[in-house]
Amino acid sequence: MERSRLSMPLGEAIFTQRSIRRFTPDPIPLEDVHLILEAAVRAPNGGNQQIARFLVVDDRDTIQEFGRLYHEAWWAKRHDEGFQRRDDLPRRYHAAAGLADSMAEVPCIVFALALHDGPADSVLPAVQNMMLAARAIGIGSVPTTLHPSVMDRFHRMFGIPDDVGFHFCVPLGYPQGNFGPNVRKPTSETTFLNRWDDPVPWT
Repeated sequence: MERSRLSMPLGEAIFTQRSIRRFTPDPIPLEDVHLILEAAVRAPNGGNQQIARFLVVDDRDTIQEFGRLYHEAWWAKRHDEGFQRRDDLPRRYHAAAGLADSMAEVPCIVFALALHDGPADSVLPAVQNMMLAARAIGIGSVPTTLHPSVMDRFHRMFGIPDDVGFHFCVPLGYPQGNFGPNVRKPTSETTFLNRWDDPVPWT
């Protein structure tokens, strides 16, 4: 494992990371997956109990099977929101809908899970570490979720014990297109100082 490959400056990784939902079909070497997971497990976690677990899937047939389940789950969420067809979707959903259509073709998926149905606060930092490490070696990613209606089948599909909680599905691949810069609201609009609605001193 060559940790020196994660030499991209942290600021560059953070300020150019964005959601990547379109991937080339090129496979990701398992040694690269190993590297980014080594970065993931270095993240802070509650009481250092290290309850986060990762399931890496790169088998083509399995990904295609999961892709169908993911597509169903994605549309179940949209139906809950009142959208029935692709034409109903606001523009902000279009990229995510494209991922739902193409999940069966992504090169690799990492599922972020937790022992004893543990909380997300011991998984979220690991996922962000993983995604930043992936960015540093040119691999794109995006955190996604599933819908309760598919969870039993998801557990059966991968042989996951009932008491292991699902938190994120993270597809990985080399991006079609470019990384950042990303576009975000200025922190002067999203941050307060000492009390809600009290402005910060920067613009």
